[in-house]
Amino acid sequence: MPTLLANGPILTDGAFRDDHAVVVDGARIAAVGPEARLREAFPDAAVRDLKGDRLVPGYIDTQVNGGGGVLFNDAPTPETIARIGAAHRRFGTTGFLPTLISDELSVIDQAIDAVEQAMLEGVPGVLGLHIEGPFLNVARKGIHDPNKFRTLDDDAVRLLTRMKTGRTLITLAPETTTPDLITALVEGGALVAAGHTDADYQTIRTALDAGVTGFTHLFNAMSPLTSREPGVVGAALESQTAWCGIIVDGHHVDPVVLKLALRCRPADRFMLVTDAMPSVNAPHPGDGEDHFYLQGRRISVKDGACLDERGVLAGSDLDIAAAVRNARDLLGLDLPTAVMMASSAPAAFLGLSHERGRIAPGLAADLLVLDSDLSLVESWIDGVVQRP
Repeated sequence: MPTLLANGPILTDGAFRDDHAVVVDGARIAAVGPEARLREAFPDAAVRDLKGDRLVPGYIDTQVNGGGGVLFNDAPTPETIARIGAAHRRFGTTGFLPTLISDELSVIDQAIDAVEQAMLEGVPGVLGLHIEGPFLNVARKGIHDPNKFRTLDDDAVRLLTRMKTGRTLITLAPETTTPDLITALVEGGALVAAGHTDADYQTIRTALDAGVTGFTHLFNAMSPLTSREPGVVGAALESQTAWCGIIVDGHHVDPVVLKLALRCRPADRFMLVTDAMPSVNAPHPGDGEDHFYLQGRRISVKDGACLDERGVLAGSDLDIAAAVRNARDLLGLDLPTAVMMASSAPAAFLGLSHERGRIAPGLAADLLVLDSDLSLVESWIDGVVQRP
């Protein structure tokens, strides 16, 4: 039986509409339009009264290292993916890429198998895999272990492009490889983003021409914009087409810097990402909340920041709902734009605009009901209700 959701502002076509309703039929959105017309068109639909709460598209996070007290690198299995997904669902994440930090090729192989199996088993929200490294520049290593770094070659390209279910996102440093190998990854079906890179401007321009379509956590772990060398940041801000992931937690990038970036390029080419670590929604106080371990290093979680013993940021303690609130409150964005950066923008980056990321007929019924504080009341993934 179809379900009609009504009596609350509905975000569709870039604006909240008070007189609209949404009909969900199975896994898809069957109709969006004026409530009176949809009640007439679907007289037998069960009615879900939103009671004045907002209805928005589900959030998509392309960089999720962990959550619920577990880290994907520690155990790249379907069970780990399911636990991470469950931890983030309570914050409105209806689609995500489990993210593997630089590791051995054998671990990447396990991670690919785990994602394929998780998707086969129907673990809610899994859209693919983000492989962040190990093809990075040691000069911009951040928290990554440089002992894991290696050079991209033909064998690695074959491994990285072998997953045929879902999306494969690869973060690499373009200066450590060649344009031909970047193109080979793209032709093999992967998405390629520049990150942990010390490249100069021209190297990034060449990489964009070769198929790079994204920048991983803009401003962090990349060559900066300076007076005589635009660097990675300058190339990213100049591009009007590549997508930039941003971590809006007040720790990774000053809000003023992000406000300036937003003036340089279209808002729909920015994506909110969490770069989340195991501390997000850890199951028990003290278990993963005050610290966790990353490849043998103790990471402390204090005041919302994840730091190693040297004070280096190690991912984040951010959830996607907080990222949306921060985009509104710290960056001064209106709510439709903040939500867009967590839904339709990442869907477009992943090439999934025809499937999800918006409230529109024919798309997946990935939906969130938010209260006045933008906290999650209820969510749907592929038309199935998920309780927070």
